[in-house]
Amino acid sequence: MIPVFANSAWVRGPERVLLRHGGWRMRRLWVRYGFFVHPVVGPVLIDTGYTSRIITAPDRSIWLRGYIRALAPDLNDAEQPEAVLARHGLSPDDVATVIVTHFHADHISGLADFPKARFLASGAAWAALRNASTFGHTRHGVFPELLPETFGARLDPIEERPMTPQSGLPGGYDLFGDGTVYAIALPGHADGHFGVLFPKSDPLLFYATDAQWLIDALPQNARPRILPRLISDTYAKVGQSTDVVEGIRNAGGRVLLCHDDTPTPHDLCNGASL
Repeated sequence: MIPVFANSAWVRGPERVLLRHGGWRMRRLWVRYGFFVHPVVGPVLIDTGYTSRIITAPDRSIWLRGYIRALAPDLNDAEQPEAVLARHGLSPDDVATVIVTHFHADHISGLADFPKARFLASGAAWAALRNASTFGHTRHGVFPELLPETFGARLDPIEERPMTPQSGLPGGYDLFGDGTVYAIALPGHADGHFGVLFPKSDPLLFYATDAQWLIDALPQNARPRILPRLISDTYAKVGQSTDVVEGIRNAGGRVLLCHDDTPTPHDLCNGASL
């Protein structure tokens, strides 16, 4: 059971703020989300990326409108979730579960499009989200208006899944109770942020979400300093989480990041298939 990844949109950013000692050229960053079919649960998404809802919904708040104007995402219509599902003979109603790695807008904007899905996310982060101020939300790119009204009722907190130690790897929550998919905590970037580990893939696959923006930024001497300080939930923990990701890569695992602009063997545009 190997996931494929689609690119929902592109956003642009100067390399200098994404990579220490990077140049001033603009990088066209991806906004990935994942898709796989679990043999028991059925179709599963890992986040949703950016969808048209974030750009065209008529009832968007002034804060969300400002966020979109600032980032100006360029949607990739061919790899929007509904299009990718249709390519596999599925519809949004068929999606059984969405793994929500954290609550930033570029990871949750399409959740309302999956009316029958359960949500695997951090229960602690969900509790914190409900108690945070509008300013706190906006500063961190969190817009609760994007969440379905029924999100809380359909939430399955990852903290209630068994925590399983793994030889040579950080312990994680066994999301389906069968050792196929683990949530590995990567604190720092956002409240409740975690990566998704597929230990039975060959090589081992770790979707490290937003631990960094670029694969080239994983080594300690290449990690950016300014941008993480501005937007991270807890900057001091960003480096520790990046150490975990870099350790898995150095041990022979394959690491994917949400925004890295280099195609991988797991990307649909590069010929990946389920």
